[in-house]
Amino acid sequence: MEEQYRISDPQVLKVVAHPLRVRLLGLLRRDGPATASELGRKVGESSGSTSYHLRELFKFGFIEEDAEQRDGRERRWRARHRYTSWDAAEMSDTGEGREAVKIMHLRQAELVGRVMEQFDVAEWPREWVDVSGMSDHILTLPPAALREFTEQATELLLDLAARYVDHPDARQVNVWLGAVPFSRSERDDR
Repeated sequence: MEEQYRISDPQVLKVVAHPLRVRLLGLLRRDGPATASELGRKVGESSGSTSYHLRELFKFGFIEEDAEQRDGRERRWRARHRYTSWDAAEMSDTGEGREAVKIMHLRQAELVGRVMEQFDVAEWPREWVDVSGMSDHILTLPPAALREFTEQATELLLDLAARYVDHPDARQVNVWLGAVPFSRSERDDR
């Protein structure tokens, strides 16, 4: 699997910004190869619907057929990349690009909400509950400091993942990094 799919075309970003497509791609990345029927059961959609959206993801290079795990009746699909990235400033040079970036940001926020809604502290031992959750900070930083934070946080996460890959208590976890300045209207209200 390749590390990243770097998108520079707003049309391609819009393809993956579709709510069902982004969920299907996320499941393939998280759980590994699957058929349209298997994915349909996970997301509560018909295999016809998931099959259509998988073909769209395939057409734009997000997924590929999994030749190693063929299913005699149905195609098995796998993600081609660990994650998708884009340059928001570059993408926002056009109205279409700004719209695509906005839609993707909303899809990411929906994912955070869905994951947090599904997280039930009663299902996890105390050591997991103690380290799970979210926090928010309101800071005054220049863009350079925010870039430094993002780069160092990413480097730290990758280092920790490599060091603990074989730890017996290791589990897949969702980790989000997000930061945006207050909108102009919020700044003016203060």
